[in-house]
Amino acid sequence: MIRPYRESDADALWALKRGFELGLGTETGDDGKATKYEAKLDDTYRREYLDWVERCVAENERAVQVAERDGESDPVGYVFVLPASLSYIWDAAVLNEVYVAPAWRGTDVADALLEAALSVAREQDLPMDRIVLDVDRENDRAQAFYERWGFEHWGEMVAREL
Repeated sequence: MIRPYRESDADALWALKRGFELGLGTETGDDGKATKYEAKLDDTYRREYLDWVERCVAENERAVQVAERDGESDPVGYVFVLPASLSYIWDAAVLNEVYVAPAWRGTDVADALLEAALSVAREQDLPMDRIVLDVDRENDRAQAFYERWGFEHWGEMVAREL
């Protein structure tokens, strides 16, 4: 079952968010990236991330949704679509994060979360009728998942240290 995030989900969401962040390096075998992501996951980051979640949920209660499965006390995945007020970042709906705990990968959880994200995006008043997300080009599993859903490459994000 997919449902909107509730404040009582904060600890479980944070555990999933940590899994998401730590997986960004390990999924691609980039130990340097994994170390950088792990270093940022301190108490300040946790507090600020959960505050940001609350602000986004206050704007759209379905900005963050969680997946529950029978027999599990905590959510097993989540999806985060930025609120419409942030759509001008990419002139589109922005799929900020989707994550499924490893034990639940290969089930229908990721598909259900993505369908929930698309539903939220379709309801947004957008500059352009599309949804975008950033996917690590070395994450073959994620690339295959999004391609199966009809996502196509559209530009490429570049970054540099500040």
